[in-house]
Amino acid sequence: MKNRLEEIRKFRGIGQEQLASALGVSRQTISSLENGRYNPSIILAFKIARYFNLSIEDIFIYEEEQKL
Repeated sequence: MKNRLEEIRKFRGIGQEQLASALGVSRQTISSLENGRYNPSIILAFKIARYFNLSIEDIFIYEEEQKL
């Protein structure tokens, strides 16, 4: 799943550590989310959206797998 987390976080001048602390996760979790190595739980996705006052769809981009 692609996301705009890093773009939004940097635009608002928030560091990874600050965001992680506010969400109750590690900085490594934020880094993994931003780099696409980890997909958030639905609860974490809601927390992130609420923190930025955005919808989940504004941050996370779901791409359906295409069947051949």
